[in-house]
Amino acid sequence: MNNTTYTDDKGNVGVLNTIAIQELADSLTLTVHDSGKTVFVGVDAKTVTLPPTMKGLKFTFVNTGDDGNNIVKVSPDAVDGISGTVGSVTLDGAINKAAQNTKATAKTGDNITIIGTGVKGPKAWIVISGTGVWAKEA
Repeated sequence: MNNTTYTDDKGNVGVLNTIAIQELADSLTLTVHDSGKTVFVGVDAKTVTLPPTMKGLKFTFVNTGDDGNNIVKVSPDAVDGISGTVGSVTLDGAINKAAQNTKATAKTGDNITIIGTGVKGPKAWIVISGTGVWAKEA
């Protein structure tokens, strides 16, 4: 969480708790220091690569592009997988296969939040929430 100080129109000073947001402009490789970030993806054909799994790392990815405009691709480390359910789709933890918000069905606001387990393999990353249509990379 980030703290932002603000002053309202009456001169009252307060602190807002905000989350760290990163807007994707090009493909991105995250590190453990990025844990807790929400990544806004408003461009097509870019990949966000996760760091190797570590217990408690958490990331959220949000499609901020126009409906049907872009694929949001979240790729695990070469020995990790992403498991869990988003809507009616179950990601099976296939090793080195990305979770993708499919372009044809993509809606602004589709999102996925994952957490690291620290255990290499199919359950390295677990989906804890999400909306929209997501699929395993072919």
